[in-house]
Amino acid sequence: MHIWVDADACPNVIKDILFRAAERVKIPLTLVANQYLRTPPSALIKAVQVPAGFDVADNYIAQHVQPDELVITADIPLAADVVNKNALALNPRGELYTKENVQQRLSMRNFMDELRSSGIDTGGPSSLSAQDRQAFANQLDRLLAKYS
Repeated sequence: MHIWVDADACPNVIKDILFRAAERVKIPLTLVANQYLRTPPSALIKAVQVPAGFDVADNYIAQHVQPDELVITADIPLAADVVNKNALALNPRGELYTKENVQQRLSMRNFMDELRSSGIDTGGPSSLSAQDRQAFANQLDRLLAKYS
């Protein structure tokens, strides 16, 4: 197994959880972003800097992910691509995207995007809470136990 991180918008606290998990279970972790990222010194952890641009990091991950690998992302279109490649997608709040739920999430995301583009204020996601961090850590542990 390999863990890929859509790192441009991934909260630092989630990255820290991932760094510790990668070292604990000895699993490769790759962060992909269009900016420089600091990573702890480790043979298991690396960062890939892609050119700036719309969905460049997402496209890189979608092209490189393999079946049964794990992608950490809040980007629902990327999650849909990952799930369609028989890989796993987990958002930073601990929600696992599956073939059963990702299309519904994608439809809702597209609907909300249409509302925003017509001038309706739909708000944004709430701040990442301690409960969200715990849900992420628990789901990550379950996945690592099952797939590594």
